[in-house]
Amino acid sequence: MTPPRNPPAILIMGPTASGKTALAMALADRFPVELISVDSAQVFRDMDIGTAKPDAATLARYPHRLIDLISPEESYSAARFRADALTAMAEISAAGKVPLLVGGTMLYFRALLQGLAELPQADAALRAEIDAEAATEGWPAMHAKLAALDPSTAARLHPTDSQRLQRALEICRLSGRPMSELLAESAQQKPPYDFLSISLLPSDRAVLHKRIERRFDEMLLDGLDEELAMLRRKYRLHPDLPSMRCVGYRQMWEAQDGLCSKPEMRNRGVFATRQLAKRQITWLTNSFEAENFDCLDPALTENVGARAEAFLKS
Repeated sequence: MTPPRNPPAILIMGPTASGKTALAMALADRFPVELISVDSAQVFRDMDIGTAKPDAATLARYPHRLIDLISPEESYSAARFRADALTAMAEISAAGKVPLLVGGTMLYFRALLQGLAELPQADAALRAEIDAEAATEGWPAMHAKLAALDPSTAARLHPTDSQRLQRALEICRLSGRPMSELLAESAQQKPPYDFLSISLLPSDRAVLHKRIERRFDEMLLDGLDEELAMLRRKYRLHPDLPSMRCVGYRQMWEAQDGLCSKPEMRNRGVFATRQLAKRQITWLTNSFEAENFDCLDPALTENVGARAEAFLKS
């Protein structure tokens, strides 16, 4: 006797500005799916423009779970995402629908699919020590230190990715072992679902870069400056919070504090968003087993729709 099939679930993964949300909504028009956001920035309330969060009318028509969960003063983790996502998926499946998870936070997708390693808790004193070293030597030097301790992790981190470098060094020093080794030992258990994993990759990165530039300019026209000013009035924020480290908000904060001009802020924001997309594409090509679709193909929706239909009928 063949074992019963696991309930289906669809993943739509892609870099920023690849058209993930539009594709997910098109699939929601056609199939009995419910959307779950996989976005580490859209979990923050009141951060709408800079996170490209769907507007109220769109969310009313296409509800997204795991949006607007916490204050910008708070932090959200991959572990919490995994728990929240699995709860939402179970509820959607129990209602006879299909969970459709859409977003660009690759760490969250990996946590969902592969579980989480048992890593040591954060140590404030050690983090302060690492930050002090970085202030003296620079983050590229800290990256070199990590490469000596954990070459595998260092190879996938940018030399100026201070947040992740700090955590990787902290884990090495607390545990005496590389973070990559601890991750490899984690329970690599996929949730009890049959997944259709869709990866949106650009056939021409220059076109994606133009999309990114256009979208960042639209955020500025829509009032990113005013949104951040409102956030700073409403909440107790500082530039090292995860919310304020999000691309766009970080650069706008610097401009509001007079650390750069508005034109320079715009250029920095576009550059940072392109770098984010590059990291997302690297994750997609190296860390996931997914079916690749060209996000620039005019027939993208038709092609993915046909694949989703075959998957749900199988």
